[in-house]
Amino acid sequence: MDPVEIVGLLAEPARLRVVAALVLGARTPSDVVAATGLDVREVGKALQKLQAGGLVDDGLAVRDELIKHAARAAAPAGEADRGDVVARFVRDGRLLVMPAEGPKRRQVLDHIAQSFEPGVRYTEREVNDVLRAWTDGSNTDHAALRRYLVDDVRLSREGGEYWRSGGPVDTA
Repeated sequence: MDPVEIVGLLAEPARLRVVAALVLGARTPSDVVAATGLDVREVGKALQKLQAGGLVDDGLAVRDELIKHAARAAAPAGEADRGDVVARFVRDGRLLVMPAEGPKRRQVLDHIAQSFEPGVRYTEREVNDVLRAWTDGSNTDHAALRRYLVDDVRLSREGGEYWRSGGPVDTA
């Protein structure tokens, strides 16, 4: 499993919350429901997707060796070697600094927008959870990043819901 596949599995906030609950000690679906606040149906759906993707085994244990292997494969040196704009502003899945207006900012926002699955509607809380992971240790806060994504039409917002509306889509 490569880093892109893992990120794809964890891009949905409910699945990320389920994995977090499992890592923190949840051992049954009811433990996961209690730890995440998600309903039983959401937990079941997330577990099914995580197991089908191979990130969670049948005993509800996260296959952390896959994550460690993917982390080694995507080490920061690899990012720097790419020589692209995103690598200058993003390291280890964290936004170091938000570029000033212009093409560099748009490339970084395109990269971050890929954290959201096309066709999925997210609550503001779910969007904030995803963006907090990006901004941890950054000079940009998650609310500002959310505004940048909406202003640059990478995310759209209506009635308290957000959805991905821009940026490249990986079809692989």
